[in-house]
Amino acid sequence: MRKQFAVIGLGRFGTSVAKTLFDLEYDVLVIDKNEQIIESIANDVTHAVQADAMDEDILKSLGIENFDVVIVAIGNDIESNILITVMLKDMGIKCVVAKAQNALHGKVLKKIGADKIVYPEKDMGVRVAHSLASNNVMDYIELQPNFGIIEIKAPLAFAGKSLQEIKLRAAYGINVLAIKSNDSVLVSPGADTKIEKGDILIVISADDSLDKLPK
Repeated sequence: MRKQFAVIGLGRFGTSVAKTLFDLEYDVLVIDKNEQIIESIANDVTHAVQADAMDEDILKSLGIENFDVVIVAIGNDIESNILITVMLKDMGIKCVVAKAQNALHGKVLKKIGADKIVYPEKDMGVRVAHSLASNNVMDYIELQPNFGIIEIKAPLAFAGKSLQEIKLRAAYGINVLAIKSNDSVLVSPGADTKIEKGDILIVISADDSLDKLPK
């Protein structure tokens, strides 16, 4: 079953995360108090709801507890950002991702239990969405829509096999640019290069090619 995401707060960052996740064919619920914003995004997500996310009863009525990841993307109201994060963790949400304005705000979010903290000036919405969508994706740089340079954990099924054996390009349409192993980086690895457990692959590929990889 594919992950379900909820995004609370639809500024530039939250909107970018929500639309990208929906484009990746995930179920996405968005919540914002602004009716115009909700109307403008309604066709680009699964469900768009105008509501005050500070109201715990409303969140429960929307089934927020059933979502795998909830992104608190509220940026201009730090108090709401923090309180909603606390509320979500108290409700038992497995993964709460919270947007931080600065390092101090980030420290507070970490102390109250946020599972991942993002700084939008460093982490673009598209990039964050890709890293959240897949357990294997560690970083993503978009080169053009639905195509980019991606840093992924090597699937366990690849351990002990060479690039020639795996046939990444032929079987998956994925080109390996480099392999990170412990503290070393091998750029432009040859066909006989073996992938070991724990290796990180830096690849260039279409987004949907990653879905074909073994988990």
